[in-house]
Amino acid sequence: MITHRTWKGRVFIGVSLDGKIARLDGDIDWLTDQPVGRQHVRGHQGPAAPPGYDDFMAATDHIVMGRATYEKVLTFGEWPYKGQQVVVLSTTLPDEEADNVTVVRTLDEVCELLHSDGASGVYIDGGQVIQFSLREGLVDEITIGVAPVLIGAGIPLFGAIPEDILLTHVGTSYSDSGMTSTRYLVNHSTPSTTLLSQ
Repeated sequence: MITHRTWKGRVFIGVSLDGKIARLDGDIDWLTDQPVGRQHVRGHQGPAAPPGYDDFMAATDHIVMGRATYEKVLTFGEWPYKGQQVVVLSTTLPDEEADNVTVVRTLDEVCELLHSDGASGVYIDGGQVIQFSLREGLVDEITIGVAPVLIGAGIPLFGAIPEDILLTHVGTSYSDSGMTSTRYLVNHSTPSTTLLSQ
């Protein structure tokens, strides 16, 4: 594992109010097809507002995701990441690269690739990859959008971690759709997660 890095690992993800990122079958219709016409409070609190998706992506040069997330993105039709290098962490997908997509087998390989590419803003996406990256101290910032819906059974965002991960809340915003987006900085406490530059 690379102990010092120049890139910033950032999470930007939507969840249901009960903490799920998808239904058990991977469906995210509850997130993308919110009912219209409901009245929600809108506003912002805190010194650093959570970025909107476009602003977040404008500061992203690499995206790291797992196989399930990659296969879900392929169902969207038009490829949404034309301006970023995509790194897919998978033990089952073939090795070949497609345009700006590279498949790697381990998190160590992800870090080596990001280092060799001179990555700076890294979008870490997908439940398992986020969990792995948190445990390895590779996440520096988390923006979570909470949709105003309970879906019950589903895939949780967070799993078991070996110790508490302390966060600093820097901003919350509320959209017309009722999405509450909250931005946190991860408080790294060990030298193994030192960034050479912020």
